[in-house]
Amino acid sequence: MSELFAAFGINWQLLLVQAINFGLLLFVLWYFLYTPILKLIDDRQKKIADGVKIAEAADMKLADAKAESEEIVGGAAREAEALVASARSRADEKGNEIVKAAEARADTVLKEANARAEEAKRIALSESSKEIARAAVLAAEKILREKSA
Repeated sequence: MSELFAAFGINWQLLLVQAINFGLLLFVLWYFLYTPILKLIDDRQKKIADGVKIAEAADMKLADAKAESEEIVGGAAREAEALVASARSRADEKGNEIVKAAEARADTVLKEANARAEEAKRIALSESSKEIARAAVLAAEKILREKSA
């Protein structure tokens, strides 16, 4: 075997030392570079998944807020209709003055309900914007870290 190595000009002792050096280099790179990078990637994937969950939760909150605002507006409309109907039935008895007062009250209730609905909608949109912004910042941070790595 040593004649074969000698024929090709290979020093087996040097080849053995180089193999050990390569193995040592491979271990050091795996331990200090490959493992931390995999951990960093896993952490980023978890952060992104959390951001997506937060965004989905914000979407659900927005949908709930929209449903609540529609319910408030519907209830206010029903209440306003009931007030108008009762005012009309009393209008036969008491005249046009009572009808005008009831309609004014119905309009006020409807405006207040609309104002509450708009406020709830604005708050929900604001919260969802913040959550989406956070998710966008996390995504941008991931991209920047990947580019810088």
